Amino acid sequence: MSRDERRLTSFDVAARAGVSQSTVSRALSGSPTITEATRLRVMEAARELGYVIDERAARLRSGVSKTIAVVVIGRPGQGAAAVNPFYYSLLGSVCTAAATLGYQALVSIQSEPEQFFGQFIERGQADAVVVLGTATNRDAWRYFSDYREAQSHLAFWGSPFDGPGYVRSDNRHGARLAVERLVAGGYRRIAFIGETDGAQRQFRERYEGYRSALEDAGLPMFDAVTAAGATREEQGAGAIAALRAGDTGFDAVFSACDAMALGALAALRDAGVAVPDEIGVIGFDGLGVGAHSSPPLTTIEPDFAEAGLNLVEAALGGSGDDRDRRVSVSLVERGSARPAS
Repeated sequence: MSRDERRLTSFDVAARAGVSQSTVSRALSGSPTITEATRLRVMEAARELGYVIDERAARLRSGVSKTIAVVVIGRPGQGAAAVNPFYYSLLGSVCTAAATLGYQALVSIQSEPEQFFGQFIERGQADAVVVLGTATNRDAWRYFSDYREAQSHLAFWGSPFDGPGYVRSDNRHGARLAVERLVAGGYRRIAFIGETDGAQRQFRERYEGYRSALEDAGLPMFDAVTAAGATREEQGAGAIAALRAGDTGFDAVFSACDAMALGALAALRDAGVAVPDEIGVIGFDGLGVGAHSSPPLTTIEPDFAEAGLNLVEAALGGSGDDRDRRVSVSLVERGSARPAS
């Protein structure tokens, strides 16, 4: 069999360049021990032969995969299509950040116990793992909470536990931005919708920020309102029904997440309540779909690029990186709150 009929190897490049195979390996990997003249001679020989480096084999030999595994946790009993769009936005940002740092991304969507898997590093498939998704899937988070006892190169968004590798929005500041914006629009009885006693740690922080901002403004604060529902939209609609049935006299709503805010908008529209003239609504998450609601949803949006970079860096940093990583947020003006007066 002629050389043309078999796969080219680094030994062929070495023969063409007149150097050893180990010199070819070091030259193509960018080793500083190789002179520039030799590196150029090897590169030219590789080009003439049409030799392409087997990146996978090189990674296996080095023990570095240059891959970030990203696990997206979904709700039990629901498929990938039911994953909150927020997490798909975050997934895109993680993949972009990984590529910027020279890594590829390996994505896995998991919702059922038989799907739970995190040992990408042990199998040589990844150098670090990013886990993100709904905190309501307690079985999934219990699995990854146990797994982090054995593996440090992990980062999390949305987990019900705290500790190294946990990245989150600046929730209290975001809540303050929302309340201050509603107050500037002339609203004085601002309700909060979203559970504060469950697995959603970020909701509790947003409620704390809500209370602090209202206290500083000298305005009344309300207990968080929740409602049952299979989806966040249903929960938001149910919360509006509960508020309207009560004696709150609310004239605005700050929602713990955009999905519930969208449900609130639908419920108000169905009840014939004018938004933003009668009641103002602001959400949290920066979902793109909010731009197409009626009216378009004003929201607090995390810096997704910053979030993705923080998650990748935290995962690669391992247990030695114990910074409290808070992602900056900003107000996205749309149409569900009256203009500031």
